[in-house]
Amino acid sequence: MFKKILIANRGEIACRIIKTCKRMRIATVAVYSDADAGGLHVQMADEAVHIGASPPGESYLRIDRIAQAIRDTGAEAVHPGFGFLSENSKFVAAVEEAGAVFIGPPVAAVAAMGDKIESKKLAEKAGVSIIPGFMGEIDDPDEAVKIAQGIGYPVMVKAAAGGGGKGMRVVHSDAECREGFRAAKAEAKSSFGDDRVFLEKFIENPRHIEIQVLADGHGTILYLGERECSIQRRHQKVVEEAPSPLLDAATRKAMGEQAVALARAVDYHSAGTVEFVSDQKKNFYFLEMNTRLQVEHPVTEFVTGLDIVEQMIRVAGGEKLAFGQDDIRLDGWAMEARVYAEDPQRGFLPSIGRLSRYDVPAESKTVRIDSGVAEGSEVSMFYDPMIAKLVVHGKDRPGAIAAMRRALDRFHVRGVRNNIDFLNAIMREPRFAEGRLTTAFVEETWPEGFTGAALDGAVRRTLMGVALHVHLSVIARDRGISGTLNGPAAIARNWVLRMDNMLIRAEAGLVAGGLDADVEGSPVAVRADWRPGQRIWGGTVDGADAVVQVERLGTRWRLAHGGVTVELSVLTERAETLLERMPAKQAADSTGMLLSPMPGMIVDVLVGEGDAVEPGQALVIVDAMKMENVLRAERSAVVSRAAVAKGDSVSVDQVLLEFEI
Repeated sequence: MFKKILIANRGEIACRIIKTCKRMRIATVAVYSDADAGGLHVQMADEAVHIGASPPGESYLRIDRIAQAIRDTGAEAVHPGFGFLSENSKFVAAVEEAGAVFIGPPVAAVAAMGDKIESKKLAEKAGVSIIPGFMGEIDDPDEAVKIAQGIGYPVMVKAAAGGGGKGMRVVHSDAECREGFRAAKAEAKSSFGDDRVFLEKFIENPRHIEIQVLADGHGTILYLGERECSIQRRHQKVVEEAPSPLLDAATRKAMGEQAVALARAVDYHSAGTVEFVSDQKKNFYFLEMNTRLQVEHPVTEFVTGLDIVEQMIRVAGGEKLAFGQDDIRLDGWAMEARVYAEDPQRGFLPSIGRLSRYDVPAESKTVRIDSGVAEGSEVSMFYDPMIAKLVVHGKDRPGAIAAMRRALDRFHVRGVRNNIDFLNAIMREPRFAEGRLTTAFVEETWPEGFTGAALDGAVRRTLMGVALHVHLSVIARDRGISGTLNGPAAIARNWVLRMDNMLIRAEAGLVAGGLDADVEGSPVAVRADWRPGQRIWGGTVDGADAVVQVERLGTRWRLAHGGVTVELSVLTERAETLLERMPAKQAADSTGMLLSPMPGMIVDVLVGEGDAVEPGQALVIVDAMKMENVLRAERSAVVSRAAVAKGDSVSVDQVLLEFEI
């Protein structure tokens, strides 16, 4: 077995690989950029090598510098993780030239499957079902439109070297095809250094289902069941699960056997994933093969009991797989939620900053956290905005959903915007619970954009009861301080909860082990051993278990539970009367400005001073975390000033353009 492995990656996947290496007693080498000098993966590794500046093109994509790090440290093998150079055949060759073993498939398999055009041709030859489309290279937007018309809209524009949702656009018209072609090429060039794109038919109401394969160098190729990854936004997976609620045993076997046939056709060994798109009737078609570890591999590990990273290392070391296809059993149900630094209520725009608070659920046999950050870590604009992967296991799908809901309620992040409420809202959607999924689930469930889960029913009662409990507990503690001038005063029983323009009247009093209240004429019993200053409130409301995140904001409280975050004040009736007399604060008028909705870099400014613009017209393109975002006009106006230029770095709410309305 190898004595030292270099990990050519960063963040959570580097940390996850290091954990397995430590268990196998293998020394590890981390590589890092300027932005990651204090990164968790650097701290966890036995050695660390600086490889360049913060942008990926100057560090994690520099094959020459990583190859030099291999030579300098004497690493015997290299694990690429996912993303960056993990599916780059030139990198595989460079690793081998540096005298190390690439922990992954042979260079020929990486080259064959890494090109999305060639991989479809090979899949078809191997007897794998493929989607109708045009597999050749396309030179310009006009040619793309002509091909799309022949295929029939809707059409998917995809980067030939793509992955991770980058370089992909679904287009429904000639105009969208032209713009999607340009954007996909630009993203592909930026992310992969290869701007080739191709077109294929977009399957209506599709489901994204993938097969995990594992092969050794001695002729054994197995499939480890499937994962469903249909819950996506911007073609980026958000929630994954194993097994799929759609598949039956026969379809699973057929899909697995096709995946194995494709792997065998390219003499594959190591872990890999064959991705399929399926319609609601279980007709499935090959999408692509990822010749690497997948982000969502932990759900397969939970249901099979295998450590896929360990198996990759053993296969790379020349070992045979110690089990066969008949030994693979799927135990229970696993689910993964990707916690991102992004704002779901602003179109999932990325957020950057320092994690001022980072409390995660306790790990156990049924809860796992894969993360590359800790409290105080910086979320950089240079890389993917993922904070962590929360993975849970249950005896069945309802059990996994319940476990995920509990864990999300305990996942406390501050300092950056995050998608925890959004993930929690997904878990509470009846359609999700029923397993009626498509890759358009998010857009179909929240067609006007996500604004938070509904504040109703049990969630409302829980939040109101907990707000009263924490507020009265703080007052009781303060009143118990000795030496006050007049001694402790009685705590009022009548209260008003003020949330935005909503007033909720309540009568409440502390009792042993909690609080009894009457909220709008309905009794609420709250029981908990909570102490002022604790971030997580855990107890029962009307006998039902509940977990609520609690944060004091001066005279207000911020509470989060079940996908809902509220800010409210708990006031005496006298204080509410006085507050009503305070003048309302007027919001600043920004109607004549285009503000940046995210931090990033200006790719292009498409208009200039004096230009007249119309609703829907593209104005500015902002690149944030390797994704291009087109900002458009909301109304007719004339540009009076362009405040930024191509190449500028911008922050959230920075003025980009000013208008005469």
